[in-house]
Amino acid sequence: MEKGKAINTVTNSLENLDLNSNSNPSRKITTNFQSSRLLEKKKTPTLVSLCLGVVGKHLEDVIEDLDEIAINFPADIKMAMAAMARRRRLLNDDVIISLADTSWEILDISGSDVSDFGLEKVVEICKSLRAVDISRCDKITTTGFSELVQNCHSIETLRCGGSPRSDYTTRRCLSIFKPKLNDVNGDSWEELDTMEISNGAESLRWLVWEKIDRDSLEILSTECPRITVNPKSSPFGFRGAAVPREALQGITLDDHVVKDIDPKTWAVCGFNPKTVSTSHSSPTELSVAEKFRLAFVERDTRLAPKRAKNARQHQRRAERELIMASTRAKAVALASQASKSLKSWN
Repeated sequence: MEKGKAINTVTNSLENLDLNSNSNPSRKITTNFQSSRLLEKKKTPTLVSLCLGVVGKHLEDVIEDLDEIAINFPADIKMAMAAMARRRRLLNDDVIISLADTSWEILDISGSDVSDFGLEKVVEICKSLRAVDISRCDKITTTGFSELVQNCHSIETLRCGGSPRSDYTTRRCLSIFKPKLNDVNGDSWEELDTMEISNGAESLRWLVWEKIDRDSLEILSTECPRITVNPKSSPFGFRGAAVPREALQGITLDDHVVKDIDPKTWAVCGFNPKTVSTSHSSPTELSVAEKFRLAFVERDTRLAPKRAKNARQHQRRAERELIMASTRAKAVALASQASKSLKSWN
């Protein structure tokens, strides 16, 4: 009897024994960690994010008065509105000029309708830009590239190309990236303007051009070794320098600006930030008329300093001819030279 009771007692004890008791704390920790992650994912949006979402959905209704509405907005709110306008295919010259702020350090107008005029006005306002994305901007030509380089002396990252026309324009702008002497035949060094002596994106370090052709890559590697094309993320950096987020491929420059805003704000337009043309970048994809137009614009921009110099030379020549034609003026000029000679002898 006693042996039977002992066996029953041991059996009940074994049945009540919880062999997984040691794993409960870790299971609780795991459960708590997963719960915290779910809470983070379902983080309650701020009132500012909700308001921006409402404004973004009805952005086309306020565009006409945007220059008056946005004048007192903080810089981050203006940037968020520009990002939403870009995603809704509403970003053009008027919108970006109305929203541009002097404190901006990044500018993302990729895939928009911004032209040379809008970019020129923006870079005149935003002098502290460090990273700029003008990829898939088919209305920006060599003139826009030149204005960007001349006005933004702190730019370190430039994202370009992405469409056949933008790739073609970027290829024609390679000379803008390197300093050079524009004019070596002037009358004297004192008469040369600053822009005639040198230009170039001296602060540019990272160039993101996804479909760069082999010739352009070779030119940049040989003549602009300080510029790194399409850098890749590495824990050890690149050439001793850490690759900034803005220079990494596959990212959208203004994503962090709208991370707290509901994507449904621009989903109505089917926005896809990674939409890139699958066709190979080649100048033959442009029409003959467009290639002639781009060539004329580039030539006109390149010869503008030369025309200004020739105009100054013609003006000085006309003044000399006027002096030689007038007897009185000639006498005054000879008397001035004689007085200078007497002073030098004394």
